[in-house]
Amino acid sequence: MSEGRSFHQVILRPVSSEKSYAAMGALNKYTFACPPGVTKIQIRRAIEEAFPEQRLSVTSVNVVTVRGKVRVRQYRRGQGSRLTGRSPDWKKAVVTLAPGQKIPGLFEGV
Repeated sequence: MSEGRSFHQVILRPVSSEKSYAAMGALNKYTFACPPGVTKIQIRRAIEEAFPEQRLSVTSVNVVTVRGKVRVRQYRRGQGSRLTGRSPDWKKAVVTLAPGQKIPGLFEGV
């Protein structure tokens, strides 16, 4: 699948937000979080091959690179005692399916 990568190496999780729910209902677009090294073609293949019984056809894939946030923790012990860290970068993939198609089991019961 997808040039030696499994589905879980290409698609990390679905993104659940109000904006993604609205796009899923009205525009037939699904939003997923992906690692920064994957391409649009790998995302398309992973979605199409993950649900073979539904025969999903992906119309388009749009990708946004989301930069990780800088986190700062401060301690009370003295001057200059603080730790800085960073959350990892990730890609947000917006997958558009053909009209009338749905991904079964995704966000059901939410």
